[in-house]
Amino acid sequence: MQKQERVVIDYVSPQINCGEFYIKRVINEIVNVDAHVFGDGHDVIAVSVLFKHEKAKKWSEVRMHETGNDEWKASFSVEKQGFYSYKVQGWVDYALNWQHGIRRKIDDNQHVKSELLEGVTLLEPLLKKASKEEKDYLNYCIDCFKHEVKYDDAIREAMSPQLHHIFIKYPEKFLANESKELQVYVDRKKARFSTWYEFFPRSASEIAGKHGTFKDCERLLPRIKQMGFDVLYFPPVHPIGEVNRKGKNNTTEAKEGDVGSAWGIGSKHGGHKDLESRLGSVEDFKNLIKEAKKHNIEIAMDYALQAAPDHPWVKSHPDWFKWRPDGTVQYAENPPKKYQDILPIYWESKDYKNLWKECLDTMLYWIDCGINVFRVDNPHTKPYYFWNWLIAEVKKNHPDVLFLAEAFTRPKVMQQLAKQGYTQSYTYFTWRNSKQEFIEYLTELTQTDQREYMQPNFWPNTPDINPYHLQGASEAKYLQRYALAATLSSSIGIYGPVFEQMIDDAIPGKEEYYMSEKFEVKHYDWFKVSKLTLLISKINAVRHENEALQQTNNIKFLNINNDNIIAFYKWNDAKTNELLIIISLDQYYAQQGNVQLPLADLGIGAGHRVQVQDLITASSYNWHNEWNYVELHPALPFHIFKIHK
Repeated sequence: MQKQERVVIDYVSPQINCGEFYIKRVINEIVNVDAHVFGDGHDVIAVSVLFKHEKAKKWSEVRMHETGNDEWKASFSVEKQGFYSYKVQGWVDYALNWQHGIRRKIDDNQHVKSELLEGVTLLEPLLKKASKEEKDYLNYCIDCFKHEVKYDDAIREAMSPQLHHIFIKYPEKFLANESKELQVYVDRKKARFSTWYEFFPRSASEIAGKHGTFKDCERLLPRIKQMGFDVLYFPPVHPIGEVNRKGKNNTTEAKEGDVGSAWGIGSKHGGHKDLESRLGSVEDFKNLIKEAKKHNIEIAMDYALQAAPDHPWVKSHPDWFKWRPDGTVQYAENPPKKYQDILPIYWESKDYKNLWKECLDTMLYWIDCGINVFRVDNPHTKPYYFWNWLIAEVKKNHPDVLFLAEAFTRPKVMQQLAKQGYTQSYTYFTWRNSKQEFIEYLTELTQTDQREYMQPNFWPNTPDINPYHLQGASEAKYLQRYALAATLSSSIGIYGPVFEQMIDDAIPGKEEYYMSEKFEVKHYDWFKVSKLTLLISKINAVRHENEALQQTNNIKFLNINNDNIIAFYKWNDAKTNELLIIISLDQYYAQQGNVQLPLADLGIGAGHRVQVQDLITASSYNWHNEWNYVELHPALPFHIFKIHK
C-alpha cells in the first residue's frame, strides 16, 4: 500500500542518467542541489538536503530555501576524498504551519486562545531536544500559552523569531518523504586543476643522435618546474616490438637503428610490466618519480592496452587476440591511419576474466612503483564497462589515482567514458578556432549536465595532432592558443618541446607532423628561452596564483563589439578572486573593441570605479563605465585582468 507522505519530491539535481552515474567534485568544492518540492493543500512544508561521507555513520543536514514556483535550493561542501551520498527530504512542518497561521489570525485581530493551546502540544515534544536555555524559554512560552492572563505575552512569543528559530532547529518530521540517494565522488584537487607537459624520454639526451634515458629526464625537471607544469606525461616507456616495427616518418619498413613507435608495445624483451632497456632500469624510473615529486611534479604514464606482434601476450595468451583463417591477426586501424605494428586486443575473448585481471595487475604494478596519473590511449576502442570495473577496482585502495581519457571521438562516446569514471577528458578544443566555436563549446561543457561529470583537458597540440591553424602559424598564434587553453580550462597540456619551439612541419594535407617524433629520436635545445617560453611560464604562474583559473565551470562570456576578440569573466566559488580575460583571435593585426563589464555579477552599479590589473604586464587601468575600450596587438594578444572593486 502507498505510504502516507504528503510531500512530492521531483526533479532532484544534479544527477546523471537518473542516478545511474555519480557526479564529481574535488575536495572543498560545493554541490548545489535543486529540487521541485510541494505538498497538497496550503500547509507549510520544509525541505532539507541530507548528505554524508561513505565512512560517516550519521547524515548531515542543510535546509533548502524556496526560490519560487515550488523550486528549492541548497548546497553543501565536500571535504574528504571518496563517495558522498545525498538526498532530498521534505515534510509538512506542523510547527511552522501553526506559527504561520496564528500570525495571520493575530494580524486580523482574531482571538487565538484555542490556537495557543494547540501550540503547547507542539512545544512540549521539543523539551527533550532543547538546550537548558532553550528549555527555559519553551517553558515560559508554554506557561503563557496556557494562561489567559498572559495573553499579550503569549501572542508576542507565538510570532517571535526566537520561537521560529527553535522550530527550524528541531523539526518534527512527521511522515517525511525522501528522494532516492544519489552519489558524488570526491577527488583530490589535481583532478580539477593540472598543467601537463608531454615529451618523449628517448629524446631527452644532451647529445644529438643519442637515445635519452630516465637520468636525462631528471636533468630537465627543474626547467619544467620553473615553467609551471605539475604533470610530466611520457608516451609509453615499454619495450618496442621488432616485428613490423615502423620506420621514420611512419614508413612500414624499419631500417637499422630505427627505434619504432612507442605505442607498438612488447617484444622478446618484455611487455606492459617492463621498461625499454635503453631508458634505464626500474630503479632509475622509480628514482625519477621521486625526484619529480621533490619539484611538485607527478609523472603521468601512458596506459595503452594493445600489443606488438611479438609481445609476450601473443604467445602466452593467444585467446586475447582474434585470429583470421590464415593464422594472422588483423592489425589495428583508425581509418585512414593504419598501425601495422600493433595488434588490437580481442575484448570478446572467452578468457576475458584473465585478460581483465592482467590489465588491472599491470596498472597496479606501476601504481606500486609510484605512478598516480595515467593517460589512457584510445579508451573508446575498449568496452566501457571494462573501464567502469577497472577504475572502481583501482580507486578502492588508491583514491589518488587519476585517469585522462585520450578519446578524440564522437561526443556521446567521450561523455560515456567520463560517466564510467574517467577523471579528465581530451576535448575538441584542439580544433576550435573562432569566437562562436569557443562560446558554443564552453557553453556545452559548463552549462549542461556535462559540468557535473566531465572535466575537460585542453591541448593545443599532441604528437598525433598538428592542427591546420598551427601549421605555418606566427608566434602570436601560439601565444593565443596557449592563453585560450590556460584560461578557458583549468586542466591543460602541451606536447612540449614541439609547441615551445613552434615546430610545425606537416605531412601535406594532413594534421600530422612531418618526420614525427613518434617514430624517431629527436634532439632539442632543452634550455632555449624565447618570448613564448617566458609567457607560458608567466601564464602558468598566474594560474597557480588565481583560484578563478583553477576550475572550468564558473565562466561568463561578455559582450564585445568585435568578432576577432573574445572576452569572458571567471571567478572562484567564494567570489574572492574575479578575473576578466580578453584575447585577440587575430594573429596578424591589432584589434580594438568595447567590452561590457558584468555589473550584476560583480555586485556593483554603473559609475562604480573598477580597477583592472593586468597580471602579465602589471599595468593597471581605472574604469568607471559599463563599457570600456581595449586594444590588443599580436605582440601580446591577450589580457588577464584581475578585478579590484
